[in-house]
Amino acid sequence: MEFSEVLRHRRMVRAYRPDPVPDDVLRRVVRVIRRAPSAGFSQGHRLAVITAPDVRARIAAISEGPYVEAGLPAWISGAPVLIALGIREASYHERYQEPDKLDDGAEIPWPVPYWWFDSGALLSLLQLAATAEGLATGFFGPGDHTQFAEVHALTGFPAGVALAGILTLGYSAEDPAAPPSGSAGKRAKLPLEELITWRG
Repeated sequence: MEFSEVLRHRRMVRAYRPDPVPDDVLRRVVRVIRRAPSAGFSQGHRLAVITAPDVRARIAAISEGPYVEAGLPAWISGAPVLIALGIREASYHERYQEPDKLDDGAEIPWPVPYWWFDSGALLSLLQLAATAEGLATGFFGPGDHTQFAEVHALTGFPAGVALAGILTLGYSAEDPAAPPSGSAGKRAKLPLEELITWRG
């Protein structure tokens, strides 16, 4: 699939077919973690690939209620794969305390917490890789701190890896000609002039 086609087909999906994702396909998607940018090549990204039905059901039981109450289908429980995106912040501090990254002998002050910024870049790469494989994705974060802690415990991440959110992955059950099921299907796109500033 051409890159322009991958971009055109990438969308948030909230309905999945029950078909399992073949292991080789899933491995090709998640291996993009090696291509994801990280400040100073800190490599603080972590993924937990969750296919076990009981674990997926427990995560859905914690997280899905607000979506169903808003009239959406039970899409989290319907996804055959959940991928937890984790961030190990310590990897960034360790890297920026190495001699080639010190600023006057000290770690930089981090005006932007790039471990979170980089997790968004990884999310985009995962979505594009999944789209190129004919898969669909969605994304959610559990509703509050307690729910995040409960889902974190189910991911298998150690205490030093924070949960950024969960990618849902599978084969779409949505009509590709229909508007997106989430906010993108309900709101107009802003004009490019409002989104891009040119300083030429």
